[in-house]
Amino acid sequence: MNKRRTHYLGLPNACPALRGLVLLLALGGCAGYFDTAPDRQLAKRVEERLQTDQGLNLPALSAAPPQTVEQALPRFKERLMTNLPKAPPKSVQLRPERPAAEPEASRRLSIAAVRGLALENNLDLKIAQIDPKLAQLAVSEEQAKFDDLIFAKAKYGQKNTPAENLDVVTFTPSDADSPLKNETDKLTAIAQRTEGLELEAGVVIPLRTGAKVTISAPFDAKKQYRGVASDQYRNALRFSISQPLLRDAGIANNVAGIRIARYEQQAVDVKTRLQAIRVLAAVERAYWSLYVAWGELDVRRQQYENAAGNLAMVKKRVGEGLAAAVEINRAEIGVAERLETLIVAETTLKTRQRQLKLLLNDANLDLDSPTVLIPETEPTLLEFGFDREQLAARALDGRLELLELELKLAADATKIDYLENQTLPMFMLDYQYAGLGRDTGSINGAFDQTLSGRYSDWSIGLRMEIPLTNELRRARLDKAVQERLQRLTTKQLRELSVRREIYDALDVLGQNWRRILAARQNVLLAGLNYDAELKQFREGLRTMTEVLETLTRLGEAQLREVRAVGDYQVALVDLAFATGTVLGHSRVDFEQAAAR
Repeated sequence: MNKRRTHYLGLPNACPALRGLVLLLALGGCAGYFDTAPDRQLAKRVEERLQTDQGLNLPALSAAPPQTVEQALPRFKERLMTNLPKAPPKSVQLRPERPAAEPEASRRLSIAAVRGLALENNLDLKIAQIDPKLAQLAVSEEQAKFDDLIFAKAKYGQKNTPAENLDVVTFTPSDADSPLKNETDKLTAIAQRTEGLELEAGVVIPLRTGAKVTISAPFDAKKQYRGVASDQYRNALRFSISQPLLRDAGIANNVAGIRIARYEQQAVDVKTRLQAIRVLAAVERAYWSLYVAWGELDVRRQQYENAAGNLAMVKKRVGEGLAAAVEINRAEIGVAERLETLIVAETTLKTRQRQLKLLLNDANLDLDSPTVLIPETEPTLLEFGFDREQLAARALDGRLELLELELKLAADATKIDYLENQTLPMFMLDYQYAGLGRDTGSINGAFDQTLSGRYSDWSIGLRMEIPLTNELRRARLDKAVQERLQRLTTKQLRELSVRREIYDALDVLGQNWRRILAARQNVLLAGLNYDAELKQFREGLRTMTEVLETLTRLGEAQLREVRAVGDYQVALVDLAFATGTVLGHSRVDFEQAAAR
């Protein structure tokens, strides 16, 4: 049994250590080949996570003991005013500069500064900016197909062969009187020892016509030491070229991959710039959303201060006997109602600041940092008379999505031309030429003989391959044609969508401008009405409930004006985005942002 196994392995019985090593390597290789287990550390983390309790123990996570409403209310009243923001945007003053380790109390930001920070730090843009580098590498990969290839090989060997029976032959001597004429005999190769050295170096040059040129210089030396000593040195200079005549023929077909990769690279550049425009538009929307939040907080604070002032006035009048005691309750209700809206406005301001900080990704503006962001740029309150059709035409010409589709359509056309060529039969022209040299004394003699041109070897031939059905290549071509038709339809749909976005943006812009005018007029009238109602209350002609109603209407009118102004700025941003541009910029410049 052991002998049979040894025989199968092809190893002699005298090498047990070698057999053991081979078996060990074979078993190790098989173990690695069939090992499909995932990373052990990652698998352990997954297992531990799956075994973790899914419940969230809120009391255990609380830094302080939980309190009921009754327990928290007295303390809430004490710290109410101290924790609220002290002033609206225009009233907040910057503190003196502090060390870098301590966060700023506030930071004023213009819309231009916000754009610059977004271009420098936004993580979505950092991710998108890797795509052009990958696309450039894809172009380099396609171009590398035409790189020249230098090759070289060397081989040295020895043979110590026994005698060997060869064929039975009949002699046909060159001399008609030779006694070997028509004699039949069997050839026998004698035992001999031979040393051989083979060398070859050359270069392979792929051409953009589809041809492949090979130039090489092979050399071999052979020495025999038994029987009849025989030394031989051979040398050659070889040249060969293979040129396709149908399939893969021509420069256009062979550089199709490079051309498609360049189209893809340009499409990626366009897509990256489109991503930058999207991010900048999102940043500007967040900026004006923060502006609105500051305005709403200002209105809510004014409402609260007015209600608190009315409460103080009512208490004084009740103490003087000029008003009924029930008016104090009515005034306190008004204060409590406005307190809730003030708290909500404060939280809204925090969340909108955090949204803008997320988009800016500034190292000095942590998401939960106490730094207050203050919009510095005043809104654009101008009415514009746009030509709708002119803007629609500009959008069709400037939208980067449409330009990206055009690049992909150009790549599709190149791909279709290439796949049409691939459906042709393969028809190849081959030509080879070699100058030969041989010498029994030295390599120099063989090399001199090669250069003399006395001996040569050349050939020319044709090769042809025709598939029986060619269904694979035709299916690929049909698929590429259908993909191009699909993209053409997508382009038509995208053009309609762009025009719709332009018209919608113009209508929303006009609507918001009219909202601003209407809200401004309403604020003026509501202010006059509130002053009149307050005056009549002092004269005893109105109740505090009626005064608070007019105060509420004044606050709502002010909120509508703030929101209308913010919506108008966002509508301008949306209109610019619909035309494929960014407000205030001629182009998105990544290089300038990186330099800053």
